[in-house]
Amino acid sequence: MNYATDNHIGNSATARAKKTKTASRTARRVYALDAETQGRGRGTERQTQVSSCGDATDGFLKVSFLPRLQENKTLQAGQDISKMESDFYSSLDRLAKHYHILPMPTSHFEYPYNTALAVWGLEEKLKKSVGNFSELRLLKDSGKTYLLSEEKHNTGTMLYYIPIEPIYQMLKDPKYKKNAHLLLSVCSYLYHSADVPYYRQQGSYLYWLYEMHREWTEQDEDREENERYVREFDKAELIGEFIEKKIFNPINLAVFEERLKGFKSRDGFDNQCLDTAEKAFALFTDYPNESIFRNAPTHDEEEDEDTESESIGMEKYISFISDTKGWLYESIEESINNEFNEYGTMDEPTILKCFDGEELTQNSLDFESRLFALLDDMCALLYNYKYH
Repeated sequence: MNYATDNHIGNSATARAKKTKTASRTARRVYALDAETQGRGRGTERQTQVSSCGDATDGFLKVSFLPRLQENKTLQAGQDISKMESDFYSSLDRLAKHYHILPMPTSHFEYPYNTALAVWGLEEKLKKSVGNFSELRLLKDSGKTYLLSEEKHNTGTMLYYIPIEPIYQMLKDPKYKKNAHLLLSVCSYLYHSADVPYYRQQGSYLYWLYEMHREWTEQDEDREENERYVREFDKAELIGEFIEKKIFNPINLAVFEERLKGFKSRDGFDNQCLDTAEKAFALFTDYPNESIFRNAPTHDEEEDEDTESESIGMEKYISFISDTKGWLYESIEESINNEFNEYGTMDEPTILKCFDGEELTQNSLDFESRLFALLDDMCALLYNYKYH
């Protein structure tokens, strides 16, 4: 699904009614962000190949070309080069030990090429050995020079919206009632421990969108099928409050393991439910009190409000939702598309590690990597439920 634009979600009086279309699965792509505001990335297009002259020697093909020096003026201005080099290589040693990598020897080169080459070599190794590696920076602070690494979990510009109406339908179906109970335990973990927002919670992003769209619909006196559309909002609210009461009950977590052990698979859908629930229980066991927002980027409250490049908060693309099919969802999805098209970047779980000699926390993005995979599985599972 593609997301992006500052339509301020409602330049039109009402989101237009549409016929229900076949939608893609719940975890959906968002529109690609403008190229100027995207993070660094390599294009797939290569330079046009040019063959060498027939009589040219091929000796140059055996030479390894070192990276071109890009001087950092901040580090060179009036600085004690020997101290800077000493700080740098001390920081490099700490980083290499932390990530268990062997840096290339560069100390025999003269400054500033030695530091530039070392940073380049480290980045190449980190890209290969650290799954969530994003960026390496060389910083100077309070007269000390050190390396800082950034690890970031790539969420893939997806909407992680978990539909709860399919679980409500399973509870009404004797064949899949046990599936529903198992998934209620999963949802209870996501609701209580992982802190996934719920669309019926006042203050949540989707609560605001649902209320806004309901108001637009009720004010549209010319719509012939207005009453039917309003009933969709009533249904979303009633089912949402019913399921929230279910997953709010901590008994779902207390009997999680018992439900897993007692669940018997009969078909492929049962296998998917069991596999998803096992992943959730493993996360619950390993990280019982970790929030999905624990490593969300923090923003300076005093940032200029007129800044062109704003960021999509994680709370906007992670949530429980009533359903991901039908007119109501398509209407809300259109508003999300319009709003997200206005943003330059998306917030993603991020860890910064400073190798400045201070004690380094052993934090990682293992929890986030596993949790987002779980959300993806839940979205797909519940989106496809009715086909079983």
